[in-house]
Amino acid sequence: MKTIILYRPVGEKELELIAESGFKKFPPRLDWQPIFYPVLNEEYASEIARKWNTTDPFGNYLGFVTKFEITEEEFQKYKVENVGGKIHNELWVPSQDLETFNDAIQGTIEVVKVYIGSKYDKSESSIIGKLVEEIDKQYEN
Repeated sequence: MKTIILYRPVGEKELELIAESGFKKFPPRLDWQPIFYPVLNEEYASEIARKWNTTDPFGNYLGFVTKFEITEEEFQKYKVENVGGKIHNELWVPSQDLETFNDAIQGTIEVVKVYIGSKYDKSESSIIGKLVEEIDKQYEN
């Protein structure tokens, strides 16, 4: 079965919900969020996590880049939208399709990058705290 690699920038709250699923699925969208939009490349996901998530108090000033694989069959069901420059490509999945989309994820959702905003203090979540500590240790060496 052929798969496609996608990325999703998330803040602390969304990552906590992903962790609760065993890193198997993304949480349902909020009522005012009609689209779930993973992105097609790590560079764009990093840009969002670094510029937006690290300035968001709801996400505790943390930006995480997640990476996952989806079946090509599921990927082909949705439209790719360009929302800016040549790297700004998103897969637009209607929120009502997210459960089916999650079922097509192969393997687990991985955290590949963490960005820490200047207003970040600490996390109440042990999983999040551990990820942030690991990043801090990498930068100390």
